[in-house]
Amino acid sequence: MAEDGDERRRVPSQWGYGAERVPTTLDELAGPKGGQVELPLHLAWSGLRVFDIGDVKLLLGMYRIVLNNGSREDFIQYLDGELLVRHWPILRKMLGRGVRRTWEEAFPELRTSVVA
Repeated sequence: MAEDGDERRRVPSQWGYGAERVPTTLDELAGPKGGQVELPLHLAWSGLRVFDIGDVKLLLGMYRIVLNNGSREDFIQYLDGELLVRHWPILRKMLGRGVRRTWEEAFPELRTSVVA
């Protein structure tokens, strides 16, 4: 959070990864469960852009890109809630602390998937 100089109130940082970016529930994540997905340039501007969801390594790579670079709308379009929970124990290790913390605080089921 950054401070607004005039009013001394806290406003969200443009550079932070805030909870307002994540959906309200994992059920909102309506992304594909299979097939190939091509990410737009605003998400994958360098390297691989087409991902085969059936290949776990490619799925994890795509989810990492979307989680790190995406907006709420991107999360809803490209992520699937069931796949996210299933692969979270590995995926969380590929994410920065802020992203990981934000998602685990918003969705306790992600934390329990790590313990299970």
